[in-house]
Amino acid sequence: MKRRDLLKAAITLPLLPLLMRSGTALAHGVGTLATSLRSRLRPGQPGWPAATEWEQLKRQVGGRLLKLESPFAHCDAAQPDSTCAQALKHLDNPFAVGDNPALTQTSGWADAWTSQPSAYAVAAESTADVVAAINFARQHHLRLVVKGGGHSYQGTSDAPDSLLVWTRRMNQVSLHDAFVPQGCAAQMAPQAAVSVQAGAMWIDAYDAVTTRGGRYVQGGGCTTVGVAGLVQSGGFGSLSKNFGTAASNLLEAEVVTADGQVRIANARTNPELFWGLKGGGGGSLGVVTRLTLRTFELPEFVGGVGVTIKVDSDAAYRALIAEAVSFYQRALFNPHWGEQMKFYGGDTIEISMMFQGLTLQQAEQTWAPFLDWVHAHKDCRITKPFQALAAPAQHLWDAEFLHKNLPNLIVSDDRPGAPRDHILWAGDHDQVGWFIHGYQSAWLPASLLQPERQAQLMQALFNASQHWGFALHFNKGLAGAPADAIDRARDTATHPQVLDAFALLICANGGAPAFPGMPGAKPDLAKARREATAIDQAMDAIRTVAPDAASYVSESDYFLRDWQQGFWGSNYPRLAAAKRKYDPDGLFFVHHGVGSEDWSADGFTRLRGG
Repeated sequence: MKRRDLLKAAITLPLLPLLMRSGTALAHGVGTLATSLRSRLRPGQPGWPAATEWEQLKRQVGGRLLKLESPFAHCDAAQPDSTCAQALKHLDNPFAVGDNPALTQTSGWADAWTSQPSAYAVAAESTADVVAAINFARQHHLRLVVKGGGHSYQGTSDAPDSLLVWTRRMNQVSLHDAFVPQGCAAQMAPQAAVSVQAGAMWIDAYDAVTTRGGRYVQGGGCTTVGVAGLVQSGGFGSLSKNFGTAASNLLEAEVVTADGQVRIANARTNPELFWGLKGGGGGSLGVVTRLTLRTFELPEFVGGVGVTIKVDSDAAYRALIAEAVSFYQRALFNPHWGEQMKFYGGDTIEISMMFQGLTLQQAEQTWAPFLDWVHAHKDCRITKPFQALAAPAQHLWDAEFLHKNLPNLIVSDDRPGAPRDHILWAGDHDQVGWFIHGYQSAWLPASLLQPERQAQLMQALFNASQHWGFALHFNKGLAGAPADAIDRARDTATHPQVLDAFALLICANGGAPAFPGMPGAKPDLAKARREATAIDQAMDAIRTVAPDAASYVSESDYFLRDWQQGFWGSNYPRLAAAKRKYDPDGLFFVHHGVGSEDWSADGFTRLRGG
């Protein structure tokens, strides 16, 4: 897969003056918008809202309209202000980064985008605030952005010169013993569920559902990711091989559509909107304000295993890769195991797996044959000893338990007065504010695990490792999952390849935070481009055995050419139809989101349609 040399944004100029057409009705009686939008406005252009109009919006949202400025805007002054100092102090704290509406969890991507704040933000605390922001953006032809967790690698949760709907403060979590979606009483039995507002992070949900509620909800592995964004993109966690995707467990959503209407979306009410929200990508069909997800009975135990193995020759590495692939197929290709094996340096495999529904003894017995094989081969050296841990599942995100028993596995929000439960896994810490050099993914079909194809897979993995390191994320492919989890995922917009993929292969790298204006923020673009090229070459090797492999929308290449096919495949026409029905004027735009092909790369100028 090749990178584009230039973005459309570099060659597309805004069309002025605004070209307007007569009103266009949303299909099937959804509603009517006043105009067909041809171009969006930037500050200083004719028609940009006057100060009095912004003040009117501010009153409408209870004073919660913020004029944004980067916290690094004055860092180069003779006496930098306290805002700069505080931002630098907490730059490695994802909770602090997420609490700043002018920042995002990724600082940019080489030759693609850099994190820049919106002109204004509505710090929404209610659905009414979201409605007001959407109506204002539509009426004044503004670029609209939505941000909850702000974890988008592709920069979809920020854009300069825009109005931001910032949902961070909408973070309530409510448990249900017997939830039935509206209008579904005749079709669905009551079931245990959790309702989560759009700005909540997964740690908020996990604390309520698991630590305090004793049940399980399928969410993301990184605890600071926003619930709403992850569900809309599909959503995988460490135990997805058993419980499925987050999107597949969505029972109902409250969403504000482009006409400013608050809609309930479930299997019976607005079913196409509901289906599109389940994996169709965040920020394309509306602003989700609340989601209700099914919850599950907790397994008795969860745990993890880890070991790192280094070899002395290419022949030994081929043999080790072959044994790892075969061992996975024989012993781990089932609902109990998730997470990853990393292949890097052309000579090293690092294993970091999680399990559920097994005891510690059962997990150790599972791995014994693989470890025996390694010990029997003198050209293999264990550089990080094998370790296995297990604990009652209710303690998986229990901050008090983890602080006491496994303090090295977690990092806490270190700000005074921060909630005690606000923790993240130490392995996710290096992504805070990172600047991406390259990032690609590919779903690998389970057919590659068949004995007659394992040699081909081994050779492709070996060849790729000679260019750049990568990881097999076994929990991000559903092959091997229970039939009910696969059936639920089949009724989502996520690319159908996920159903028969044994893993998602991710090949990526990045550098230190590089927010514009930040002292010392000088990304090495030459190095970034070299690494991006190496990632291209590694992925080319992988595609020799998976030539039509699709990508996971949340973890993928910014420069992907055929992204409609790559992200959604045969589901894209149905998603496009939902877009035309609920957002015919394209109010909602994100990079490589549904309907974005109708707009310039920056989302300001319509190129076709309308």
